[in-house]
Amino acid sequence: MAEDTGDGSTAEMDDYETLMSTTDAELLKTAWRNEKAAPEILQFQAPLVKRAKEQIQLMEETVEEYEESGMDPLTVSLYQMDLDRAQFLLRSYLRVRLQKLEKYMFYIWKNESLWSRLSDPEKMFVQRCIDDMEKHLEETVLSKLPDNYQSVRRQSVISEEDDMVPEPQLDTFIACKARNRFVSLRLADSERPLEMERHDVSFVLYKVIEDKIGADIDLV
Repeated sequence: MAEDTGDGSTAEMDDYETLMSTTDAELLKTAWRNEKAAPEILQFQAPLVKRAKEQIQLMEETVEEYEESGMDPLTVSLYQMDLDRAQFLLRSYLRVRLQKLEKYMFYIWKNESLWSRLSDPEKMFVQRCIDDMEKHLEETVLSKLPDNYQSVRRQSVISEEDDMVPEPQLDTFIACKARNRFVSLRLADSERPLEMERHDVSFVLYKVIEDKIGADIDLV
């Protein structure tokens, strides 16, 4: 990508290009796509996010160092573009999870399986949102209603379930791609399994592949 001018710039470029590994960038992109396409919140990718944050910090320091050293502006701009891409992927992944937390916070909070998928900061965020919302509704609306209608999550005391809590629609069709060489999916309305080769794309119910996402299946 650059000619060797004798000042070590080519070696510096080679070192820089390894700071955000191609593998981690692709993994982060895949995690973002899976999270964006899935109707429910998926497992937080803690090791991947930690590595991405560390690599982004190192990239920021390197870009700043190269700018101060007077390196060719065009070369620095290429490094900056790589840094911007990494930041975009990480922010997009975290943002789509935040949107789900805000929309389904009560549902996630009461579901032990979904709750275990959150990071510690996400759990703190959900708990704080619930506390703030319940306090706000109690002070502004619920306290002025009859006793039978003062629940945040139920229409009335006779409701047997939390019928005012939004839930993700798991009975929805999504596009998925086989990650491994061979994947067999058992469909509810068919006696024959759906067989997929690597990179094959199919349109199936989310419930059919929800336990395979990130392992055998990626969403598209």
